[in-house]
Parts: sequence; C-alpha cells; structure tokens
Amino acid sequence: MTLAVLLALGVLAVGGGVLVFVVDSMARATFCLLASFIAVAVMILMTGLAYLGTVIILMMIIEMVIMAVFMIMYMMNPAGLMPMSMFHNTRGAALISGLLFAGLTAGIFLADWPEKRGERPKDPTTALGETLMEGHMLTMMTLGVTLFSTIVATVVLATGRGRYDRLGDGLDAAHADDPAGGGVGR
Repeated sequence: MTLAVLLALGVLAVGGGVLVFVVDSMARATFCLLASFIAVAVMILMTGLAYLGTVIILMMIIEMVIMAVFMIMYMMNPAGLMPMSMFHNTRGAALISGLLFAGLTAGIFLADWPEKRGERPKDPTTALGETLMEGHMLTMMTLGVTLFSTIVATVVLATGRGRYDRLGDGLDAAHADDPAGGGVGR
C-alpha cells in the first residue's frame, strides 16, 4: 500500500511539473507547481520527517498563493489567465536538462554511498533541525517574523485608501467617496 501511494505521489509530482509547461497561463502554472510541490512534501511526510514535510507544505501554499495574488493585482492580463507561451529557448533548455539529468543519474550509480553508522535518533525531526540550524534557530525565528511584518507593511503601504476613507470613520456616509466615478462600493 505504501509503495502504491509513493508511486501515485511520484506520478502526481512529475505530472504537475510537466503541466507547468503545458498549461497556457501563469495562474494555472502556479497551481500545477503547487500540486507538484505538495506531492513531494507528502512523500517527505511518509519518510517520517513530519516537521520538514509540514514546513514544505506551508511554505509552498503561502508562496504560491502570494504569487497568484500578485498576478491578479499586477499582471496586464486578468489574473494571469490569458493564453501565453511558457517556452523560451526550448532547444538549449532541453540540452541542458538532458545533460543535467544524465549527470545526476550517473552520480547515483557511480558515487560511493556512505555506510550507516550509529543508531537512528529517537526523534529524527529534532535531530534534523539541530543539524540544519545548529545555533541559528533564534536568528531564523526572528527572520520569519521580520519577513512576515515586511509583507504586511508592504501591503498596507501599497493600499492608498481603506474602507474608512471611502465611507467615513463611522462607515455611515450616504455615498462612497471614490476618486473614480461609477458607484463602486455602494
């Protein structure tokens, strides 16, 4: 059963990655990429690395949703849904990808893999976190809060007006004070 789930997730991950280049809009490509990353994260969860898998899922969802929101706000075509080409220098990209794939595959079979030493840690998630972060966990936690604050501040500063500007402090104005006519927000 586990092998069947892993194979299905592998097919979903690769299929989602391929669809990124098949669909004809940025928004669709974004969500295909999200599906691919989530399939990989679930495979990581299945290996027993709960923290790492959960972080990948949360990070990818947040990243892709933010990307979709910015596409809706700033792209020339509505929500990045207009047809477009996702291909640039296809011959060069195919050559580079093929060479890289061949090199990595050769590395799998030609590398001397290390022998297992010692015992498996009681909590692999904690061991992985300590190995990756060592003494930098406080720095990374501070960085996370700082990045989140920066995103919130950027959105607040980018918004020239809010609902209180349109309808007054009590939100009880008879008509919205919109700079552009058309009755938006009535």
